[in-house]
Parts: sequence; structure tokens; C-alpha cells
Amino acid sequence: MTDSPTGPRRPVSNRPRACERPLAEAYDTALLDLDGVVYAGGEAVPHAVEALGAARAAGMRSAYVTNNAARTPQAVAEHLTRLGVPAEPEEVVTSAQAVARMIAEELPPGSRVLCVGGEGLMVALRERGLEPVESADDAPAAVVQGYGGPQMPWGRLAEAAIAVGRGLPWFASNTDLTIPSGRGIAPGNGAAVEAVRIATRWMRPAPEPKVAGKPLPPMHRETILRTGAERPLVVGDRLDTDIEGAYAGGVDSLLVLTGVTDAAQLLAARPEHRPTYVAADLRGLHRPQPEPVEAPGGGFSCGGWTASVQDGGLVLDGGGEDPLDGLRALCAAAWTHAGEGACRAAADKALAALGL
Repeated sequence: MTDSPTGPRRPVSNRPRACERPLAEAYDTALLDLDGVVYAGGEAVPHAVEALGAARAAGMRSAYVTNNAARTPQAVAEHLTRLGVPAEPEEVVTSAQAVARMIAEELPPGSRVLCVGGEGLMVALRERGLEPVESADDAPAAVVQGYGGPQMPWGRLAEAAIAVGRGLPWFASNTDLTIPSGRGIAPGNGAAVEAVRIATRWMRPAPEPKVAGKPLPPMHRETILRTGAERPLVVGDRLDTDIEGAYAGGVDSLLVLTGVTDAAQLLAARPEHRPTYVAADLRGLHRPQPEPVEAPGGGFSCGGWTASVQDGGLVLDGGGEDPLDGLRALCAAAWTHAGEGACRAAADKALAALGL
């Protein structure tokens, strides 16, 4: 395996891959998710500020790629800068921008769009020459939904349902059912989309929104267009958006365990959810990534740990300095055992041995 990526390609899916150099040297741009990667509940994730500063010093560019359509790139950049991560609005890519481009490619300039979301979505629509409106009676040509924050009125969803029920084209910035917060997991834009779907299920055929956000191609396209990245590395905490989005785009990915995905979910990942690399947090950008290798007696070894599947369970032997090496070995054993499916082997004892 090479440690010097030369362009987009679909990641290897049967084990985490090796990179003998720090990732910040092997890739030109980190495409970073925000919630659960850089910050959580408005505060910086431990080690994120220092790791991103070091990556910038090493020549790696950062782009902050979020499915959250509520805030403008300006607001996101200001938030990051307050946290100690200097950022410009041009470095922020949102699903609001991606969905606004989709709509502008289908509607004439100046078209009215019923906007059910926050300021970030309204600004993105205006930037594409579209006029956001708030009522189904304002002659909209389409409907778009984006996360509007916890205070979004229920009546906005009613307007969306009425407009979709009239047969208007329906768009969504993303369909993430949940969003992390400082107090726990809260409903995301996908939950609001489901409310409109339920209200319009009487229609035949049932309407379906066109979705822009991760893991779908429009978001990846928007990111590459805005960043010009040639050797991008997607960095995220969610298997079903960040990692699947990288898989769909044919680029490499780093999963950090600071957000919604835990070690057990990683071991059960299907091929499209298997990251190229794994790290505890963003300090993984500055460390080589060892690859699990086949062990002489069966299974896979990494950093002193050996993992295998025996009698329906994952077994971990040996020992090493870094528990993440043990997790990498377990990933190789689990993913190889599962093939194109999800590994169902019990992993509790093996993960407990790693403190995970």
C-alpha cells in the first residue's frame, strides 16, 4: 500500500490502510466535519485546536464541511476563530450551499423558493439568485428544507407540507435524523423532513425530496468546486454521512472517535461505512497510520495486538502501547469476516480489553 495518495479513489474496505507519513503531509486538504470533530455543543473538541493549527503549519489546507444548513459560512468561520481555529468564510462549505446550487440548476433566476430553515439557507439561496419566501401562498416554485435550529416554529413545517402537497418540487439540504448537542442527541433536519413526508403520504406517488448533503454526491461536488482539493482527506465522526460520503466520492477518509460513532459501531460497519484510517481525535492527522497485517496463526496483527474471529466472537490477544492499534486489528478481523455485510461477532470483551 502506498502512503502518498495521488488522486481520488475508492478506499480499501477490508482493513484500515497504512500511511507511513503523517496524514497532514500525505494529503493537501482536510475536508473536516464540524459537529463531533472540531466542536461539540459549541465548544472545541479536546486537542482539535492544536491539531488543526499544526496541520496548517505543515501545509495542509482545511475546509470545514457541514450538513448543518442553519448558519452562514461567515457565522461558522467566526465561531471557529473564537475557538482558536482561524477560518475564513471561503473555507466553510455547507449543505445549504449545495442544495441552493441544485435548485438554481433547475429553476430560472429570480424564482421564489419556500425556505423552511435558518439564515444559512436563506443566504445560500440569495447567492444563487433565488428569492426565499416563507409561505405556500407566496407563489413559490419549489420547497427546500434545512436545519433551522431548535426554535423553528411548527408552522413552518405546515407551510412545507402544504406546498409539497400542491405538487411543488421538494428539496432538502440533508436528511440527518439527529444532530449532536452539548446536552445529548437532538432531532436533525431529517426528522423535520420526515414530518413533511408523513403529512403528504396521502399523495400518489408519495413525494420524495431531492437531497444535497452528505453522503450524497452534490455535497462532495460542492466541496471540490469550492476548495479545488486535489488530494482530499475526509475527516468525520459519522459513518453514514462523512465516511459514506467519502466512499461515494472515491476519496480517502479518517474516522475520529470524538463524536457519534463508537468502536462497536465501527467494527460492524458495512463496506461503504469503513474508513481508510482511524484515530482517537484530530491528533491522528500528525501520526503515521499502521496497517493490520495477516498473522501467521490466523487473524490480523497491528502494534502488538492480534485479532481474530473465533466461535462467533472477536478475540484480541497480545498487547501494545496504543489501544487504537488493537482497534485497527479488530477492524481487519471483523471486516474480513463480514465481507460485503456487517460483522455480527460479539466484540464486548475485546473492546473492554482496550478500554473502548
